[in-house]
Amino acid sequence: MAVVADLHVHTTNSDGELTIPELPTAARVAGLDCVAVTDHDRYHPELDAPVVEMDGLTVVNGIELRVEADDLRVDLLGYGVTQTDALTAEIDRIQQDRIERGAAIIDCVEDRLDVDLELEPREGLGRPHVARAIDESEAPYDYRESFDELIGDDGPCYVAREIPSFARGVELLSKACAVVGLAHPFRYDDVASALALTSELDAIERYYPYGREVDTDLIESVAADNDLLLTGGTDAHGTELGKDGLPREAFTRFAQHLPRAQS
Repeated sequence: MAVVADLHVHTTNSDGELTIPELPTAARVAGLDCVAVTDHDRYHPELDAPVVEMDGLTVVNGIELRVEADDLRVDLLGYGVTQTDALTAEIDRIQQDRIERGAAIIDCVEDRLDVDLELEPREGLGRPHVARAIDESEAPYDYRESFDELIGDDGPCYVAREIPSFARGVELLSKACAVVGLAHPFRYDDVASALALTSELDAIERYYPYGREVDTDLIESVAADNDLLLTGGTDAHGTELGKDGLPREAFTRFAQHLPRAQS
């Protein structure tokens, strides 16, 4: 399957490694026509329209927002973002929570391991930043072990985030975005409950590099039942794009729901 659109990419604006100017080159290497920037809980300050053309690449301005539905935490992907006062206020609140949460995680890790991570709490800070700092420190943990042993959901230095409800997240994103979808449904502990949420959405992430066998027929069945667009992408936090994403036919259908690109 030839991937032409990677609709799940993180940049240095949150916890990725790519910058906006680097996107066209990374996309060309992967043979992509389109990339969606979906940083965690943040607008990207260098994207000033819902969709832009950049050196021959279509860049969709997006966002990934974590929300809570009862006891299940899921990620929503918004595509074609236009800033609204309500979403901006929620993003500001979330980023302040990220700063406070980041400080608590850093303090816990430094006290527990007796190391200096040389990392300051800031907007956009996420656990991948902390894991990289642990890996680069004198602590006896690499990036993966940092999650497994220290800062993962069950780890001794885990600190929960205060996130919006599913209903509130859908309301905010629906008023700001052209398309709102569920991210990586097979990453959740309760897949059935996650899939049930899509009745309130526009799309579902069908293409994703789980690294294991998943029931893609189930996703396509849910998409057909709820008239959902199919999305997909690498969930890139590094510099390699196109590990997964949309084939031409799915991208053509998705693109019809986006505003016209601006140069």
